[in-house]
Amino acid sequence: MFGTTKTRVIVDEKKIDEVLSRSVSAIYPNKELLKEKLFSGKQMRIYMGIDPTATYAHIGHATNYIVLKRLHNLGHKIIILIGDFTAMIGDPSDKNAERKRLSKEEVLGNLKTFKEQIGKIIDFKDKNNPVELRFNSEWLSKLTFEDGVELASHFTVQQMIERDNFQKRIKENKPLYIHEFFYPLMQGYDSVALDVDMEVGGTDQTFNMLAGRTLLKVYKNKEKFVITTTLLEHPVTKEKLMSKSLGTGVGLDEPPNQMFGKIMALPDEALIQLFVDCTYLSMGEIDRIKKELETGENPKNIKIKLAREIAKIYHGEKAATEAEKTFENTFSKREFPNDAQTLTVSKEEKIIDVLVNNKIVESKSEFRRLIEAGAISDYPDKKINNGNEIVGEKERKIKIGKKTFVIIKPN
Repeated sequence: MFGTTKTRVIVDEKKIDEVLSRSVSAIYPNKELLKEKLFSGKQMRIYMGIDPTATYAHIGHATNYIVLKRLHNLGHKIIILIGDFTAMIGDPSDKNAERKRLSKEEVLGNLKTFKEQIGKIIDFKDKNNPVELRFNSEWLSKLTFEDGVELASHFTVQQMIERDNFQKRIKENKPLYIHEFFYPLMQGYDSVALDVDMEVGGTDQTFNMLAGRTLLKVYKNKEKFVITTTLLEHPVTKEKLMSKSLGTGVGLDEPPNQMFGKIMALPDEALIQLFVDCTYLSMGEIDRIKKELETGENPKNIKIKLAREIAKIYHGEKAATEAEKTFENTFSKREFPNDAQTLTVSKEEKIIDVLVNNKIVESKSEFRRLIEAGAISDYPDKKINNGNEIVGEKERKIKIGKKTFVIIKPN
């Protein structure tokens, strides 16, 4: 099961340099040693762990998968590890409160959606160098209490609580549970069980991934490399570009028109980083785009190219082209999109309930904020000022913000 395949490993300096630099935040223990390993021509076992605690993934998450795709294209073995066991604990990384623990049924229920989304980037059908899909319950469910104590003996409480999010909870007198310390131990043990050479993940996973480095050295006297990927953020304000709650997240499973529109709403200042982290364009092509911007090219034209490239990855060339046409008709010619989502509801139902219950708007408080900002209207531009307004007898074409459209039909 764990044997090396006959896949030829590609040793190409340009491609290896791209792996070592593009979308990379940090490399452990260092870039030079990893470069030497990649140039050895030996196939590496590389994994990324996923805790399917939700069904939502955005183009920022996809940066990790694109890095894995480059390594897979070089001939290395890729393992996608579904953290079905660890998800039942909840990863405390980058969280200021205890994570909700999921049941096994909830975890497995989310898996199908994740695989569909990841499969648009990672080729699960490659027969020459098949991608492994594993579950950490294979080994973690078999560990004894004695095994847990042994794992814990290689770390200190000081190491655990030095994490910023734990420190914040301690200062705010919020609960910090012992079981949360087990998460990095178990994720670290995944590296031992899989006998990997490298792990790829976001910067929020650094502590957990380095725990794997420690345990792999202890149990197998083996060096594990770690690549942390860059976070999509505004280059000036440093705010996260992808936020589902703020409506700026571009989901991997969003319809092409909606995906295209959301990308067009992203800040001009982040264009180059988005090309680097979220597209397959070469760095040479991206450098040319950067020069075009510097010499006065309209950012909108560049952003259309960006939206087309990203939509093409997840929906194909034809759908991306159609989404571009729809965007031009909708936003440049102020037309209402023909394929807007249609909701059939009771004529007595309130607009606020229709939009919130169907997850068009995140919450009632968000709906009221949009009303106050004049951002909800009957197409083309009749503002809706009353949050308790009912649907009524006639079909309503509702516009929310600049990029969300919905048709409400009374039954």
